Amino acid sequence: QLQTVESGGGLVQPGGSLRLSCAASGYSLDWLAVGWFRQAPGKEREGVLCISNTGGSRYFDDSVKGRFTASRDNAKNTVYLQMNNLKPEDTAVYFCAPVGRGAMCMMTHKEPFKGSWGQGTQVTVSA
Repeated sequence: QLQTVESGGGLVQPGGSLRLSCAASGYSLDWLAVGWFRQAPGKEREGVLCISNTGGSRYFDDSVKGRFTASRDNAKNTVYLQMNNLKPEDTAVYFCAPVGRGAMCMMTHKEPFKGSWGQGTQVTVSA
């Protein structure tokens, strides 16, 4: 099955950091832009930021600017989300998904550009 696999979530105190990983199962990510999304309890999934196939980022949520950074290692077929200075409002299930070719960040489509949604990884920020 073609899908992404997210990992790295957990429970962290406010001000702490986590690094999430996104690996693709069954296909290569190296030609794809990848979006990071999150879904808080009782809310719809929303786009956070997108990383192009060459590593450029676009933010879709101003609240994470200066705190979240995306990167990728195409040799490992993995995309990362470094989250610093975490806040309780960052608590959510985090997902990643291909969102377009190259630098195309189509973040509003219901389905990923390729494959299917993964299970996500839970991030809980609490004292």
